[in-house]
Parts: sequence; structure tokens; C-alpha cells
Amino acid sequence: MQKKFNLVLVGCGNMAHTWVEYAKTRDDTDIVAVVDIQPSTATALLERHGLTCPAFTNLSQALNATNANLVFDVTIPEAHEEVVLTALKFGCDVFGEKPLAASLAAAQGMVKTAIKTGRTFAIMQNRRYNNQIRAYQDLIKVIGEVGFLSANFFIAPHFGGFREAMQSPLLLDMAIHTFDAARFLSGADAVSVYCHEFNPKGSWYAGHANAICIFEMSDGSVFSYNGSWAAEGAFTAWEAEWRVLGSRGTAIWNGKDAPFAEIVKTPEQQSFIRDFTKIEAVVPNLPEGHHACLEEMFAAVLNNQAPQTICTDNIKSLGMVFAALESSRLGQKVML
Repeated sequence: MQKKFNLVLVGCGNMAHTWVEYAKTRDDTDIVAVVDIQPSTATALLERHGLTCPAFTNLSQALNATNANLVFDVTIPEAHEEVVLTALKFGCDVFGEKPLAASLAAAQGMVKTAIKTGRTFAIMQNRRYNNQIRAYQDLIKVIGEVGFLSANFFIAPHFGGFREAMQSPLLLDMAIHTFDAARFLSGADAVSVYCHEFNPKGSWYAGHANAICIFEMSDGSVFSYNGSWAAEGAFTAWEAEWRVLGSRGTAIWNGKDAPFAEIVKTPEQQSFIRDFTKIEAVVPNLPEGHHACLEEMFAAVLNNQAPQTICTDNIKSLGMVFAALESSRLGQKVML
């Protein structure tokens, strides 16, 4: 018998609309309730999407009043722990926005509860579901053993609001995308980090808008991250600019165009500079972004499998963020 998803959406702000739009495309999914601490926000979402389900200000009330078996957590990071633990203890699977939690201790408790309850708890990492990064991951396999990865991220968003008041806006709010991409591309996990945060001249942020991180990875490679959210002019892509060095060559992706690699044409060649062969990546035409990530989450639950952004894996990317923050605070290398 086909599984039916009875969905409760928690958090009805701007980000929720993408999640609702996807859920409405599924014949096997009914949105049975929405939850938001602001009734007017919930009402606005219901009206925008033509939904007739009830709205609640408390998740426990919504779960008690419905036969929900799935929760979308699209709340602010500080609310993730309470939402996820409540949903898991009610026997629901949970698909949630990044970051997994607002602290590593909270994340560890949430992961432990997901394992204990046997429910799926997966995190939105939509930038894994980019056709160019998929092609780049395949291309990296032809350059030999990876020894070094570098990512440059330089953009100058004038958000206003809470981000400009945060102590570490770049690391806490954005860097996890690039850190997760490094794990995705290399297939390795971070084992240590040295991080230096600072706020450059001209910055409109109260906290550290720049960060330089050096991660040692589990396969012996090194990942270098250079980032700024106060870099006026000559922006990189939001996906960053990448260079990966392998034992046979180098793979390049500017985050915007198709990746390419140059590999040694003849390893036996004896010359000061050897000849190289350029390889263009074959970019697939697959679903991308939030919808693609949600599609895999649903498919994983239906097939009793773990999605690639399952909490037990995603916590490793989150751990990179908190280890970098700790290294910056201490001024020394930190082990993960």
C-alpha cells in the first residue's frame, strides 16, 4: 500500500513557501496543519497557497489534533531543537532547514533522539543539488588522489536586520554551505581546523564578516576556505570559486560555469613543465535546489533508506562550523 504523508509545517515565514510549493506537487502528501507563533503569519501562508487546514501556535497541539507522520521544520535555528525533539517523540519523520541546530550540543541531542526513535531526520543542503557541483564531483575523480581543496567566497550582501548584528555572521549563517560542499566533493570529513575571523575595514557588520579556515581532512588532504560577506566588487558565485589539486592534475569550478580539469597527458614525460590534457565536465540535466533535496528525502523514507543529508551525516558539516568558531575564539588549531 502506498505510504501517505500527513504533513505539519512549522514556521510560516518567507522560506516556508518553497517547501509548501513542493509538498503541493505530491499526490501522496496532505498538509494537515501549519504552526507559527504569529497567527497572522500562518493565516497569510494559508491564504497564499489556498490551504484549508487548521493553524496552531504550538506544535504539540497540532500533532495531538492530527494524524501527522511528517514535520517540515522551517523555523529559525534557535527553535530547531524544540521542534525536532517534539516531532521525533511524537513518532514523526522530520525534514528541516539548515543549520541542523543553533549549537553543537543541541545537534548531538537531536541526532541521538533521531537514532533512538528510529525516525528520519534530514537537513536541507540545497547546494548539493546543483548540476554543476554534481559534474565537478565526477570530474575530481579523474585527477587522481586529492591533496588540496580551496574555496574562495567573496560577496557583499547588505541584509540589514539580525545578520548585521551577529558576532560571526559569515561562519554561522553561510559557511556551512561551502564546508558541506568540501565534504561532498572530497568524500572526506574534517579532523582539525585553524580559523582566523576578522572584520575588514569598511564593513557594515558588527561582528566578523571575514574568515580564513584551514581544515585537515580524514583522507590526509587539506581544505582551505577564504570568505567574506563584506567584499564590495568582483563577486564570486554564491557556490564559491573552487580549485582541487590531485596527484594527476587540477579541477576548476568558478561556481557559475561548467567545471573543467587539466591532467598530465603523459606521466612518464621528463620535462620542466609537463603537457596537459583539458577535460570538460559533462553537466547533467537533473532537478536542482530545494525541490531536488526534498525529492530525495521523500524517496529515502519511501524506500526505507537514509537520504544523503541525514542528520547523522550533516552534523559533520555543522561540526566544522562550530570547530572553526572555537578555533577563532582560542586562536589555535582545534580537533573535531
